[in-house]
Amino acid sequence: MKRLVTIFVLFVMAAVLVACGGSGEEPEATTVPVATPVTEEPTTAPTAEVPEPEPTVEETGTISTFQDALQATIQIEAQGSFLDPEVGMMLNTAGRGSGFIIDPSGLAVTNNHVVTGAAFLNVWVNGSSEPLNAKVLGVSECSDLAVIDIDGDDFPYLTWSGPPEIGTDVYALGFPLGDPEPTITRGIISKENAYGDTSWASVDRVIEHDATINPGNSGGPLVTETGQVVGVNYAGDSDTNQYYAISAADAQTIINQLEAGSNVNAIGVNGEAVTDGESLTGIWVSSVESGSPADQTGIKAGDIIIKMEGLVLATDGTMADYCDILRSNSPDDVLSVEVLRFDTEEVLEGQINGRALEPSFSFAVAAEDDLASGERLPLKQPTTMSASPMTLRLYIWKCPPVGSMWTGHFGWTTMELYWAASCWPPQH
Repeated sequence: MKRLVTIFVLFVMAAVLVACGGSGEEPEATTVPVATPVTEEPTTAPTAEVPEPEPTVEETGTISTFQDALQATIQIEAQGSFLDPEVGMMLNTAGRGSGFIIDPSGLAVTNNHVVTGAAFLNVWVNGSSEPLNAKVLGVSECSDLAVIDIDGDDFPYLTWSGPPEIGTDVYALGFPLGDPEPTITRGIISKENAYGDTSWASVDRVIEHDATINPGNSGGPLVTETGQVVGVNYAGDSDTNQYYAISAADAQTIINQLEAGSNVNAIGVNGEAVTDGESLTGIWVSSVESGSPADQTGIKAGDIIIKMEGLVLATDGTMADYCDILRSNSPDDVLSVEVLRFDTEEVLEGQINGRALEPSFSFAVAAEDDLASGERLPLKQPTTMSASPMTLRLYIWKCPPVGSMWTGHFGWTTMELYWAASCWPPQH
């Protein structure tokens, strides 16, 4: 009985092991303020009123058209090392996304998934040929937002818009596909409050639109004709021509906290939900922020967080459960976590803001115990777990110890991560 329980636990856990952004009316066009003279009975000859000069982008830094909004739209390059579930560890890798400046001092908004885990950032502003450095002030994993501070001053910047109505013309700005030249695409607001749960975020308020965005547009602004920001682009589906932006109303509340240097609903991981659609689920960690609560707990790139506060995560393939837990607790609260680590073939348990991870189960030890039992078990059919962009497969063989040799392998292939035990000579 003990052997059967151990095999069952080994199979289930090994399969998981390999499992590998208020209503209101449409805002009117921004107009140039003009002084209105006060009419009084003059006691002396009236003097001519001198009108105030019209402000320009250069003088005020603000933007008044969607074309000019490109001046405050930035390209961000994040350099770092990441553990990708499809190709493995990628050292000194650069990924590019978009963002936009919201203050002349150089404060800018982008997506969390663009910057989290990076060793450093390069930023190109307003067609510059040389990049500027920037530092991350704060991130929100669940809302997929980040605020960065760009070296320099006196930058052109964008302002926020009120909530748009369905049918409002909007423009998506950014640097798709790593192109150094920015693009503008046009569309309309098709839904004011769309579904916001994805495999990498769980956003409360999302705008759906049809202004085309592509990889590299992440973090770029969605603006009105007057260049005001109605949302932060973070996701899209080119097959259905549906694209999504974090609404300005939701973003502003979080960004105010990020500007002050506080992370919001975050433990310091760049993660993505993975699932087989049934019972094998978790949060894949591709990188960890140094010094973060996750780092202090001992979570590493390549880990899979399968439980938090006793709740199995990502059962629906999204970050919703993970983010609900974070939103229901304060940043300093102690949270229990359970992690799968295939580097050491172990399950580990610990606490965010508490005790460090410690092994609670070893796959290798359990496999050796089963093989030592001397009973032959039938070949197990491959178990497959898929989660974009990965497909992982598990193979398990069991062989009797007499006249045979057990060998195991655990590692990466181009499209598969697998754990296997095989025996020699083969049994008939």
